[in-house]
Amino acid sequence: MVYCICVISLLLVFLGFLTAENDTTCEMFGSPDIPLLTKDGDITIGGAFSIYSQISIPTLSKYETPQPFRCSRINLREFRFVQTMIFAIEEINNSSIVLPNVSIGYKVFDSCGSTLPSTQAVMGLMNGKDKTWGENCSSVHVIIGASESSSTIAMQQISGVFQIPTISHFATCACLSNKKEYPYFFRTIPSDYYQSRALAKLVKHFGWTWVGAVRSDNDYGNNGMTTFVEAASQDGICVEYSETISRTGSREHIEKAVGVIRRGTASVLVAFLAQGEMEVLLEELLRQNVTGLQWVGSESWITANYLAKKRYSGILTGSLGFAIRKATITGLQEFLLKVNPSQDPQSNLLKEFWETTFDCSFQSSIPGTKLCSGSERLQNANNTFIDVSQLRISNNVYKAVYAIAHALDNILKCGSGGDSMSHSCIFKYHLEPRQIAKQLQNVNFTLQSGEQVYFDQNGDPAATYELVNWQRNHAGDIVFITVGNYDASQPHWNQFNINNVNITWAAEPWERPISVCSENCLPGFRQAIIKGKPICCFSCVPCAGGEISNTNNSAKCSQCPPEFWSNKNHSNCVPKVIEFLSYGETMGALLTAFSLSGASLTLVVLCVFLRFRHTPLVKASNSELSFLLLFSLTLCFLCSLAFIGQPTEWSCMLRHTAFGIAFALCISCILAKTITVVMAFKAKRPANTVIQCSAPLQRTSVLGCTLIQVLICVIWLAFAPPYPHKSTIYANERIILECFLGSPIAFWVVMTYIGFLALLCFIFAFLARKLPDNFNEAKFITFSMLIFSAVWLTFIPAYVSSPGKFTVAVEIFAILASSFGLLFCIFAPKCYILLMKPERNTKKGLMGRIQSKTQ
Repeated sequence: MVYCICVISLLLVFLGFLTAENDTTCEMFGSPDIPLLTKDGDITIGGAFSIYSQISIPTLSKYETPQPFRCSRINLREFRFVQTMIFAIEEINNSSIVLPNVSIGYKVFDSCGSTLPSTQAVMGLMNGKDKTWGENCSSVHVIIGASESSSTIAMQQISGVFQIPTISHFATCACLSNKKEYPYFFRTIPSDYYQSRALAKLVKHFGWTWVGAVRSDNDYGNNGMTTFVEAASQDGICVEYSETISRTGSREHIEKAVGVIRRGTASVLVAFLAQGEMEVLLEELLRQNVTGLQWVGSESWITANYLAKKRYSGILTGSLGFAIRKATITGLQEFLLKVNPSQDPQSNLLKEFWETTFDCSFQSSIPGTKLCSGSERLQNANNTFIDVSQLRISNNVYKAVYAIAHALDNILKCGSGGDSMSHSCIFKYHLEPRQIAKQLQNVNFTLQSGEQVYFDQNGDPAATYELVNWQRNHAGDIVFITVGNYDASQPHWNQFNINNVNITWAAEPWERPISVCSENCLPGFRQAIIKGKPICCFSCVPCAGGEISNTNNSAKCSQCPPEFWSNKNHSNCVPKVIEFLSYGETMGALLTAFSLSGASLTLVVLCVFLRFRHTPLVKASNSELSFLLLFSLTLCFLCSLAFIGQPTEWSCMLRHTAFGIAFALCISCILAKTITVVMAFKAKRPANTVIQCSAPLQRTSVLGCTLIQVLICVIWLAFAPPYPHKSTIYANERIILECFLGSPIAFWVVMTYIGFLALLCFIFAFLARKLPDNFNEAKFITFSMLIFSAVWLTFIPAYVSSPGKFTVAVEIFAILASSFGLLFCIFAPKCYILLMKPERNTKKGLMGRIQSKTQ
């Protein structure tokens, strides 16, 4: 029903506006409301303040005439705002610099902190004592007020129709910055658009990611909290609950809201509340004994002295919040101390102020109450009215009055020289409010305190705040200490700053509270969202291998660069361990020992053959090929050493080519020996002729077969040589330093060629397996080729499937095994005769065995 009355009032105002457009005169119906404080002047400034803080709205019925609402309980802080406005007006009236020879009057109405009284107040400001006024349909030229956003919106929707500008000292709703809807609105307090973001930065700065929220159920609270939640969510802050408080709401609703706060797990409470709602909430919190919360407050109540009393100190000590910067207004305290009911004996407001201040009454009929004399001294009082130590909102009222004065001064001046107040260029009695609105947009001046006053394109001032902390002084009283500041005009990284001042906290003065849904995830862990929970509620999951997080509460783990791996704690990336087959490790040392042992054993055999080179056995074994074969076997044993150690460009090219050529030479020698044996016993010509003819053939075949392998290796090195390669295929946590083949085809061609030579050896040796034993090496060659082939056929799948350095170990093992097989199978029987059975190392012995076989 209240809203219906407001809508009807607006329709009537609009109809009146249309009538004014057509008839150019305004006519008043009914009796005008009487302002609480008034003074005549050439130009009149209206004021709407929440002088009374308690409203009783009667029950509305369609069957009965509604009773008028009643406002009670004087608000001394708001009354100080009123007197600050009057002080500024009197100061300007006595000034010869601003508006000389022009007097400013005022009319002050009570908005009672509610939309319905605010509507009545603005109607009272627009009306006058007379029935008609002429062209100007308002008795005021500009309005200062109100102290709440919802009240200001209601007033501006009415006064804006008549183009009457409004300057608010305390309405912070960001919605009022919309110039399309409120083209005649200005304010000397920053918009909640900036305060809400400043509060979000404050909460983030202290690491609070899980907060509760409570707001006024009006435009101020709802719009401010919406902006805060939006800004907070961008910074990773979650709101556990968001409750509304209405000063005129039911007790059950307030009890329910406090119950939610009491059951909440967040230890930080963001309160976007007007003073009236804050007081109602505090009373219920006291009743339910809810303490220990860290309060983060908006500018509406964070510097309200009447809330900083011992009754609420257990709840609000340690509160933090942004406040308008405090200022000093010279002469204001002296002016306030002169306020007395004798100034206007007919003013009930002054009498009620005096009664509230000194707890007395001007009516002797009230029992138990002392009688006010009117001679009491305000100097002896201790209340919010005379406290000028925290002039913040009062300074906004002061700036609003001076902004109006400078706008009027700009209008009433004609040119830069001459008599600026000549009646030829002044029309002060026909001054239009829209002219003042136009000039307000352009004002830019500096107060005596040095503060610059101007409005941006939205009618807003510069957004600067002080961060205030509620602390106790030595006397145990609450004092507001500035511990930081916020300046929205600065770059975003420099907007919020904390001073080097100790902060008092709600729980313990020396310990900052923690308010999180989940405990911090330490470095090495990442946050994992819990299904059905806000993003601030998470579990901590260890980072996977190769990933790290080096800060608390990392949203994700970072991948280490390719050549780095995570440490044990997954908090830092460390260089990966480079792995290769080295001489220092056990496997490398064993293979090196076998390689050197094989080479040494081969050299021993070579020495034995040199020692017995003139004996029949050595001569019969084709000593030239035997020496060449022993030399090639030595190279085979030694080439395995090239596979051990850190791969380099030269070692990678050497290891495979040396291996391929050494084994080609070795198998070529064996092939030549096998062919020689077959030719010796299969030929029809005399043996000596065959032997003499076979010597050049042996050298040619060995050289030719080896040169083919050399040619293959040269082509390999020329077009796609092997090179060192860091591989992470087999193990992500370490780097395998290996030799990449360059051309796998060339590698397998080398291996295939060695296999081809070995196959020829095996075929010829198999054909000569039944030759006489005394000269027959074919059986031993056949057996050696079987071992050789078995080793290398096993090598192929093992080589392909072995990871990292084991690939190299498999290849070395194949080289050593095949080399030892050739050495033992071919030379062990001969060394046995040469060293152990010298009686058989004679031509007769060799021939005897042949003869015995043939008989």
